[in-house]
Amino acid sequence: MLLTMKSLSLKLEDEIFQETEEILTKVHKSRNRYINEALEFYNKLQRRRLLARQLEKESKLVSADSLSVLSEFETL
Repeated sequence: MLLTMKSLSLKLEDEIFQETEEILTKVHKSRNRYINEALEFYNKLQRRRLLARQLEKESKLVSADSLSVLSEFETL
């Protein structure tokens, strides 16, 4: 599988940069690999949050119908 890469210019806050550099020396990863993994993790987190928000929105849309169906089942 051939991966294509895109270049990115990134400005980091000094504290974040220093902490990242300290961690990189301990985990023995390149800065590029570390940032790629961090963004992949954050993207997954954001997708989960977006999905949760969508499910909550859709759940609210059908809640009245669900309560009505539940009430009908209880009367049976």
